[in-house]
Amino acid sequence: RFPGIVLSPLGREPVCKADAAHIEAYGLAVVDCSWNRVEETPIGKIRSGPSKLLPFLVAANPVNYGRPAKLTCAEALAAALYICGWEADSLLVMSKFKWGHGFFSLNGDYLDAYSACSNPAETLEAQQRILTGDPEQCPVRRDFPSSDSESYSDYSEAEEELESALEELAV
Repeated sequence: RFPGIVLSPLGREPVCKADAAHIEAYGLAVVDCSWNRVEETPIGKIRSGPSKLLPFLVAANPVNYGRPAKLTCAEALAAALYICGWEADSLLVMSKFKWGHGFFSLNGDYLDAYSACSNPAETLEAQQRILTGDPEQCPVRRDFPSSDSESYSDYSEAEEELESALEELAV
């Protein structure tokens, strides 16, 4: 049984700064599965500590660039680390990818807003402000810069880069 926090679509509340102590003591994990097969993945059978959601974020990976909530495992980990106050660790995770800087270009305002929240309720309020498009409160970007995905010859090259970077981080 993994006692740490697991980022999962089955979570009931968003990860927030209040989760930092639990993560520091017990760890942080994600479920590694394809978005195309998430319904087939037995996520509910995972024996772990609390499941948490990520608030609204946009993918920067070359496969799902610009799509809300279609993050890679690395993007999800980086987001949770950033939100909980470990910005440098978040940047380190994403520095392993050619496209990693794009994650912060697309989501920097959102991550800053979420990291300023001290509990799940505040995080949900920040997300609501973002999604309603209040121009004073981090409007949802709809003018994403072009992706670097044309630098990949195909999906497998991007997938290999992701697997290699995750293996390097696990060491």
